[in-house]
Amino acid sequence: MASVHIVKGVGKTTLIQKVTQALKSSGVPIDGFYTQEVREGGRRTGFDVVTLSGNRGPLSRVSPSSDSSASRREYRVGQYVVDLVSFEQLVLPMLRNVNHGGDSEKRICVIDEIGKMELFSQAFIQAVRQMLAGSGTVVLGTIPIPKGKPLDLVEEIRSRKDVKVFNVSKENRNSILQDILAAVESCRK
Repeated sequence: MASVHIVKGVGKTTLIQKVTQALKSSGVPIDGFYTQEVREGGRRTGFDVVTLSGNRGPLSRVSPSSDSSASRREYRVGQYVVDLVSFEQLVLPMLRNVNHGGDSEKRICVIDEIGKMELFSQAFIQAVRQMLAGSGTVVLGTIPIPKGKPLDLVEEIRSRKDVKVFNVSKENRNSILQDILAAVESCRK
């Protein structure tokens, strides 16, 4: 697995999209998803999940602060309420199918990102672990930098011997593209 270790706001999703385009244009079988900011009137109101096949749905939205008692269990990260149903409906079928490509060459699965919001889903955690345990898929994923309470799956990924972690910064985000492509290609062999 090639893992991209990111710092927020340095263009990691743009970098993932460039890597994805380069791989697609060279005919590599690839699937997956990325997260994208949703903005209204110049301010961020949430995040969407966008699959590489073009499907899109909400991952999270800013919660109205007047709602003091939620009638159902809410999954929250800061000001955002996570839409677990939408996330799982978009992502789980794709993650489960990526291992059943039937190609002789390894497929690539993009997972942008494996972070707090996504980790509310136990089914997502299970699907990622199964993908990492298998040998037919190369995972190109993004994980957050460690801060605060460690996220179990993120630390598990970071400590794996078969994972290559790239630290992306504003300074190296443009020059690191070739290094990531090379790492993904070497994982496919």
